[in-house]
Amino acid sequence: MDWQGLDALTDEEVIARAMTDPDNKPLTKDDARRMKRRPRAYVVRRALHMTQEEFAAAYSIPIGTLRDWEQGRTEPDQANRAYLKVIAVDPEFVKRALAQRPTGQKRAPAAAD
Repeated sequence: MDWQGLDALTDEEVIARAMTDPDNKPLTKDDARRMKRRPRAYVVRRALHMTQEEFAAAYSIPIGTLRDWEQGRTEPDQANRAYLKVIAVDPEFVKRALAQRPTGQKRAPAAAD
């Protein structure tokens, strides 16, 4: 790839070249209006390659709530939007944090046989 040549192009030249590519034309305003925006919960879950059931279980989100978010019936409140953002940034940290018992909590006694 000739990066120097590409960097030397003007914006108008870049757009003109893009318009001549039949397989990868830029989106028009009409295209953008027709496209459906995916909810954040869906995007985060798919990026992690998880099913709804796996995602809900891993991050302690009720499955019905997750489905409502993904299908656009409801939207996460501000706290849940922040939670989804933290999951997106560091999903393994969130899993570890959820797996830890709160400080001072005692382990349940073992069942007697």
